[in-house]
Amino acid sequence: MQVAVFDTYVPKKEGGLMHFDILVDDKQKYNKERVFSFGAEYIASKGQAGQRISSDECQFCHIEVAPQHVVESISKHGYYIVEMQGCA
Repeated sequence: MQVAVFDTYVPKKEGGLMHFDILVDDKQKYNKERVFSFGAEYIASKGQAGQRISSDECQFCHIEVAPQHVVESISKHGYYIVEMQGCA
C-alpha cells in the first residue's frame, strides 16, 4: 500500500512541541480535513485535546510504501501515527 505522510508539529499546552507523522492511504492525500481529524484524535489521546491542527501545523511531505503493521492500522483506524518528538 502507498501511504501519504503528513509531517506534523503541534504546540503542547505546557510548552514544547509534539512532532509526529500522520500516515494515511495515499488516496486520502487531498482530504486534509480528514487528516486533521486523525491528528486531533491522536493529540486528544495524549492529553492535548483542543490544540490547533491545520495546514500550519500539518503538511503533506511525501508518498512511501507502508510496512504490513501500518497497512493493518490504516485498514482498521484510517491512519497510523509515527511519533517523533515530545509525544510521551
